[in-house]
Amino acid sequence: MTEADVALARLPQADGLAKLRPVILIRRMPPFGDWLVCGVSSQLHHQVADFDEMIETADPDYPLSGLKVASLIRLGFLTVLPESYIPGTVGSISRERHTRLLQKLRTHLRAAPLS
Repeated sequence: MTEADVALARLPQADGLAKLRPVILIRRMPPFGDWLVCGVSSQLHHQVADFDEMIETADPDYPLSGLKVASLIRLGFLTVLPESYIPGTVGSISRERHTRLLQKLRTHLRAAPLS
C-alpha cells in the first residue's frame, strides 16, 4: 500500500455502526506506520467548497481509482487506521490530486484559529 491508493475500510458512522467504504490513503503516521485516511462518499451534495474534492467519471485518474461512481473525497472525514484494518486497495488517485489534497489540509491546519 502506498500514499494515494484507494482502499476499502470499515469506518464509523454517525449511528455508531461501521460501514465498509472507500478511503484515500493520505499519509503514514508515526510511530507505528498507521494510515491517515479520508473517507470517500457518493453523496456529492455534502461537498465543502474549496476543501473537499470531487473525482468525476471524466477525470483522467477516475478509471484507475476503482470507484464505481463520481465521488467526493471528504477531507473533513479523517481517521487513522492500522494497516491491518485495510484489507487491500482497489485503485489509486493521481499524484497531482494527492498533492492537492495534502496542500488543502496543510492550508487548513495552518489557518488562524477560530475565535
